[in-house]
Amino acid sequence: MLRDLGVLRGERMVMQAFETNDLLRQQQASHEPYLEFLRESTCSAGLYVLPAGGVDEQQPHTEDEIYVVMRGRGVIRVATEDRPVAAGSVVFGAAGVEHRFHSISEELAVRVVFAPAEGSQ
Repeated sequence: MLRDLGVLRGERMVMQAFETNDLLRQQQASHEPYLEFLRESTCSAGLYVLPAGGVDEQQPHTEDEIYVVMRGRGVIRVATEDRPVAAGSVVFGAAGVEHRFHSISEELAVRVVFAPAEGSQ
């Protein structure tokens, strides 16, 4: 179970907090590349980890997406444009636009934010 620190106001959670190291451990234990750790009607967030030499098989989403690279190196292609990414890179991918990581030279750990929540449309 995810350890989250939250503040409830009425029926709605108004704050949730997560520790990166906890999320990394949970993602690794799941044996899946993607770990969703937050889901609200307005957005969802997850941790996406791809190994060096790995293949990103994601398909275009119906939601806008923001990637924040925490560690690693690779290249992201959005539409027809390639851009190198490394720790600190932030990339926006518009809904419906083909995008994926490739040429991953060091394991990528990426925070992902969808708006609205992934799969809610």
